[in-house]
Amino acid sequence: MLDMLLWFAVVLILFSIGDLVAKVTKAKLSSVFVTLMLFLVLFVAGVLPPDIIEKAGLSAAASWSVPILLFSMGSMLNLRQFIDEWRTVVTCWLGIVAVIIGVSCTIPFIGKDMALCAIPVINGALPATQIMTQAATEAGLPLAAALAAIVFAVQKFVGTPIASNASLKYARSLIADYREGKVSKDVPETARKTPEKQKKATFAEKYDAYYSNNVCILLAVLGGLLAVKLGAITKINYAILGLVLGVIFTQLGLLPQNLLKKAQTSGFINMVVFAAIIPALAKISVGDLISLIVPLVVVFAVAIISIFIMMKILPAWKILGDKSMAFGVGF
Repeated sequence: MLDMLLWFAVVLILFSIGDLVAKVTKAKLSSVFVTLMLFLVLFVAGVLPPDIIEKAGLSAAASWSVPILLFSMGSMLNLRQFIDEWRTVVTCWLGIVAVIIGVSCTIPFIGKDMALCAIPVINGALPATQIMTQAATEAGLPLAAALAAIVFAVQKFVGTPIASNASLKYARSLIADYREGKVSKDVPETARKTPEKQKKATFAEKYDAYYSNNVCILLAVLGGLLAVKLGAITKINYAILGLVLGVIFTQLGLLPQNLLKKAQTSGFINMVVFAAIIPALAKISVGDLISLIVPLVVVFAVAIISIFIMMKILPAWKILGDKSMAFGVGF
């Protein structure tokens, strides 16, 4: 137990350093990037044992945390808002399709394993990264697993500045049109809020007092269990099923909004899922790291070009009505 707590503390120290650096740099350096780079450097230098996550007792926890996290994420989604913002949703989907097509075209150059591991990470986030790194590791593809982890670490440096610049460009064009009198001062009809009908309290809202921390954790575990079981039967990935089930049960009023937050375990579950990515970096040598530079650059370059083509050359931008806004949403 002493050794397990010691290694757990080491893992959390590195995570905490990442958080502190992000705070000091005002997120110019993301906590994810700093943390993963710290682990990578210490692995390569031989300072940390490659099985530190196993020694810290987090490997088993990581395996059951992902379905729980995905089910809870479903409880965070507002179906009504999705319907109201369908143009944005469809534009996002087209951005995803663009990346899938574009990065798939790099298979002859960087290999099928590298491309297929990178695509879900670029289009997804932490759960997608954990799923791909675990799958690649189990398939005996350490370089592909490492690429997925590194793509996750640096993707914000690529996507965020472009999305931010595109949004600012759109905002400046709106201001210019307003000053030139091209835009009415009146609030557009579509933007006016209509009085909402008195909504009937859902089951979860009515009996909120009974949804204790333990009850919410139990519901999250049962939801993850159901997703994994259905995945084994239907051969559909449990991550997709978990997300869909979370949405369904929340819309039925059986789950409170943001289940893990209600259970006060959101931070812990996210940390455990993040920790599951770390082993993908444990077996990487300096030579391997250098060999990953080209696939990393190719993947992001092609992703940028693909979204540019989809949102600025093809007519996909017409869904939102502005090329800059569509480009930003795509990222």
